[in-house]
Amino acid sequence: MEFKTLTPELAVAAQLHAADLRQIADAGFRTVICNRPDGEGNDQPAFAELQAAAHGLGLAMHHLPAEPGKVSDEQGREFAALMAASPKPVLAFCRTGTRSTTMWALSQSGQRPLPEIIERAARAGYDLQGLVRRLANGGRTPVELADATHEVVIVGGGAAGIAVASSLLARQPGLDIAVIDPADIHYYQPGWTLVGGGVFDAAATARTLASVLPRGVHWLKAAVAAFEPARDAVILDGCRVVKYRQLVVCPGLKLDWHGIEGLVDTLGRHGVTSNYRYDLAPYTWQLVQGLRGGRAVFTQPPMPIKCAGAPQKAMYLSADHWRRSGVLRDVDIQFCSAGAVLFGVPDYVPALMDFVQAYGIHLNFGQTLTAIDGPARKALFTQTNADGGKTQRVREFDMIHVVPPQAAPDFVRVSPLADAAGWVDVDPATLRHKTWANVFALGDAANTPNAKTAAAARKQAPVVAHNLLAARGAARGEARYDGYGSCPLTVARGRIVLAEFGYGGKLAPSFPRWLIDGTRPSRLAWYLKERILPPLYWDGMLKGREWLAEPEMRG
Repeated sequence: MEFKTLTPELAVAAQLHAADLRQIADAGFRTVICNRPDGEGNDQPAFAELQAAAHGLGLAMHHLPAEPGKVSDEQGREFAALMAASPKPVLAFCRTGTRSTTMWALSQSGQRPLPEIIERAARAGYDLQGLVRRLANGGRTPVELADATHEVVIVGGGAAGIAVASSLLARQPGLDIAVIDPADIHYYQPGWTLVGGGVFDAAATARTLASVLPRGVHWLKAAVAAFEPARDAVILDGCRVVKYRQLVVCPGLKLDWHGIEGLVDTLGRHGVTSNYRYDLAPYTWQLVQGLRGGRAVFTQPPMPIKCAGAPQKAMYLSADHWRRSGVLRDVDIQFCSAGAVLFGVPDYVPALMDFVQAYGIHLNFGQTLTAIDGPARKALFTQTNADGGKTQRVREFDMIHVVPPQAAPDFVRVSPLADAAGWVDVDPATLRHKTWANVFALGDAANTPNAKTAAAARKQAPVVAHNLLAARGAARGEARYDGYGSCPLTVARGRIVLAEFGYGGKLAPSFPRWLIDGTRPSRLAWYLKERILPPLYWDGMLKGREWLAEPEMRG
């Protein structure tokens, strides 16, 4: 790994993993400071995991987390205090090293000349020009002064963001577009179910973000701190300001690993896993292969969540493996869901129930995982009773697949763009913001009442692209989104119930019933999931090819 020196006593780095700590200790560092909140990224180990590993190597480790773009003056002072009290040299890290460098710069304000602070950061590869006004002006950031201005700014470089950028350029080549995203890696998240089922290799679901960005798009590699829609401005990490003519918001959602007490301390150990994190999906498969008997628990939190069928997919693929291995009758499978039904669209439930019964799965509705003790292998559930009362129940487990509670990203939730629940408030058909006419949203962060899936984003991207250009006078008519979402329910290896539906649970099949009957398990649907959808994603959706995704038009 790479250490970037700021002073003889301090270096910074990007995200660390437990395997890096030996190298850090061997390099002579005596203290490590983590400036990244837990649960920020799908491939990020929890602080407790790193702290335990650091302790075994004789390294002191401290947690001073800051949200992207929200490093406060107080945190700068706390960083200074930690530096003063800690054995040196010190290594500080966050996602990229930017927050750590920012804290250091704030801690040095008034201690070193401003040019020296900026120059030292630049030598380490961090541009703090956007912090100059704050260091010089007591933290005030005048949004009237823009560091960059673009015709269209897209917040988020995930499936929705790349797809809408490509759809815009397919319609209007040369359009000035900037995509804001701090990540280096773009993930094909629908593939993680198959990683956890031993079908895909995790590496096949990851590519560099630079490799999937459409040609000509400006990449602003930073995190968003805030929105100022009244001034057509986005505030970035480091207090930089980006102005726009039109804004598209699609940063995905937040996985709240801390929403379950004790979870972050045990993820990836003690039989606790989740296919909702890139680095843990292989551990799911490891656990499934190793379980020859005992209890396997699969959880589902309250809605909304990303891909509501994913908790069941992990369960069915695991059960199918145990059946094929001849140990299914020795495994007690418990499905504990905060919901009241197996699946929200009734047409698909009979087929799913056939597999529930065949695998001997016990269904427990109205049960929400609230705490977990990994070493003791016990999980605490809160049960909502028919009379509205709540009771608690402890379940022992040999393995448990956890789906964390989910919410809108914090910078969206507290912004003027959000509704009362924290999601971007858009018209469900046009995907245009209900208040700010030059703002659109799609994907998981929008408040549209559809399933939050990549398939939904694939259908939404052309709608946003057309309506955004229509607002610019570059297209005619109005594109409308019908709520389409798809959930390929992997009920067995080689068999899928292909659930496709729109707003209100209305069935919306893409294929004639004689080819694929979505309400029944299908081998062809499995072939679609395993062989067709990945290239359709990488080479179709992300390239602006709107196969089977043309929007409904009016006017």
